[in-house]
Amino acid sequence: MYLNSEVKKTIFTENGKNANDTGSPESQVALFTHRIQHLTEHLKVYKNDHATERALVMLVGKRRSLLAYLKKKDIERYREIIKKLNIRK
Repeated sequence: MYLNSEVKKTIFTENGKNANDTGSPESQVALFTHRIQHLTEHLKVYKNDHATERALVMLVGKRRSLLAYLKKKDIERYREIIKKLNIRK
């Protein structure tokens, strides 16, 4: 499994306040980014997997709405997470 509890804990530790900080927008965006990268690699191999493609589009939408929320609430935290995860160009 590509996303086990150790990987999640690492993601939350690096991007949240601590390993138990699973609800902050930064940690959620980091988790979604990890999942999006994995699904993108999967779709490069299996081009006709439409269920995974739909899941990927839904994840991108969730991440986008979380980033919009974070941008509206605290622009500095938004800029920090964008820079850390290298999402925007």
